[in-house]
Amino acid sequence: MDIDALIAKRVRDLRKVRGYTLDELADSSGVSRSMISLIERQETSPTAVVLNKLADALGVTLAALLSGEPQSVQEQPLARLSDQQVWKDPASGYVRRHVSPSGFASPLELVEVIFPPGESVAFENVVRNVVTHQQVWVLEGEMEVIVGETAWQLDTGDCLAMVLDQRIVFLNSSRKQARYAVALTTFPSNSRRT
Repeated sequence: MDIDALIAKRVRDLRKVRGYTLDELADSSGVSRSMISLIERQETSPTAVVLNKLADALGVTLAALLSGEPQSVQEQPLARLSDQQVWKDPASGYVRRHVSPSGFASPLELVEVIFPPGESVAFENVVRNVVTHQQVWVLEGEMEVIVGETAWQLDTGDCLAMVLDQRIVFLNSSRKQARYAVALTTFPSNSRRT
């Protein structure tokens, strides 16, 4: 299944499982009803910002939204490189690879991101339905991450931990791409852990 078909299916399936109409998901996410409909019909490629808003409203992480459903009922603890879902943000051009095995019961998700030079991505909304802890480990290059009002300059080897409960901006103002790993885990919103 290609990535746009996967996104369309995941958004539609999660919306139906949660019992949301298009209007209810639009109200909950801040994404227009028409945009959600276009995404579900594979008539547009949503940006990372739009997908993040939908993931929040659906109570899943962006990584989980892009990871798809297990291919079989049997859990597989290995995710071969060729089987890992890859998605490119049409707005910034960043490439996101879901590294964790799909369908394997684990509280931890791993993602690899290749972030083009001169780009930025801002996640404005606060995760409402789940508390997500995230760590960003820069594998190559440099970038800036702004969490709330605090800006962090990250170089190769640096790792930044955060809770996704405020505005976060990723900036690559350098002339070279940055490559980083993201590790994240979620908890129900009523069991906040710090």
